[in-house]
Amino acid sequence: MDRDEDTRRSALLRELAEIENRTMWSSQGQFEQAKAWHRLNLWLGSLAAAAAAISGALVLASEGLNILGGLLAIFAASGGAVLTVVNASQRATVATAAANAYLEIQNAARRARFVDTPWMELEEGRSILQGLTERMEEQNRSAEPISERAHRKAGRNIRTGGQVATLDDLGGSA
Repeated sequence: MDRDEDTRRSALLRELAEIENRTMWSSQGQFEQAKAWHRLNLWLGSLAAAAAAISGALVLASEGLNILGGLLAIFAASGGAVLTVVNASQRATVATAAANAYLEIQNAARRARFVDTPWMELEEGRSILQGLTERMEEQNRSAEPISERAHRKAGRNIRTGGQVATLDDLGGSA
């Protein structure tokens, strides 16, 4: 290989590492966001169901507890309304699907970087890079933004080895 080809191959490997890194962060962020939506759905749904059951029992128990039972019924109805409007269950499903799509791109970038690109023709490697870039950009357009909290939790998870970075934290030295 001549110097120009080495330089181009090195740039290609760095760019694949960048895609791998970005999709790792995006995947982890979406997984954290999915967990938050799932928790909200469980907690709010459970509280609303419990409030509805208790309010029904209080209203039926005696006349003195009608007001408390009515207030709990209003809380239960409000909780159900919030769940309907927020649609936490669907958002958790969408965030999980986005996380898995990012994870697929991340894995494809890693395989391309370690298994394919070091030995293939540069134009073929460039074509793989272009395909992965297009997939990542399409996923970026379709994924819902994550909260700051989900981003922080994703970073903490990545830094503590929840996702193991390779080759100098994806620095591209192959």
